[in-house]
Amino acid sequence: MTALQGVALCAFLVLLGVIARNTDWQHLLANKQKQHMLFGCAAAVFFLWVFRASVPGGPSPSVHFMWLVALALILGFRSSIIAATLSLLGVTLWGKESWSMLGVNGLLGIAAPIAFAYTIFMLTFHKLPRNLFVYIFMCAFMPGALAIALKIALMSGYYVLDDVYSWSVVKDNYLILIPLLLFPEGMLNGMTMTILIIYFPGLAYTFHDKFYIENK
Repeated sequence: MTALQGVALCAFLVLLGVIARNTDWQHLLANKQKQHMLFGCAAAVFFLWVFRASVPGGPSPSVHFMWLVALALILGFRSSIIAATLSLLGVTLWGKESWSMLGVNGLLGIAAPIAFAYTIFMLTFHKLPRNLFVYIFMCAFMPGALAIALKIALMSGYYVLDDVYSWSVVKDNYLILIPLLLFPEGMLNGMTMTILIIYFPGLAYTFHDKFYIENK
């Protein structure tokens, strides 16, 4: 484990500790629906992350759809971090990720995109008109596209700083994929939230009829 990997692991563990301390575990254990949502979403993310493409040779920088923006909108900030961490542990046990990269993947691949998505949601909620179209496009579709670009950019910086890959390899094999992934990732998150708020609006933590339909 390199120094950067160690620092990232410590930072990610501190974040998980803060989240665990501020989570109402008694309420979660008493609420079967929330448990089903948490573990169901974690399973969905796990299976999504299993299918990936990689740069040949070395500890491969994984390229896969994230679905983290929809996860944050469905579960909320703290629960989405917990669910995504369970998924990360699953794919690491599966052998798709290395244990030495756990902190880097957790910090740059989970915490940063979810924090970015939730910040966009809060800004949109307070600064823009509240209606279905704003929610879908400004809270799900657009942040979904930008979040995967953010993750790839952050991971690219790590690979270069930690001397895992040269800048030319990262630029030609990893960063170049950002334009190809923007629309599909945005569509995945946007369609997920569109279907969910139409058929099961009560399951989305960040969606409320009184704000986005009744305009109260």
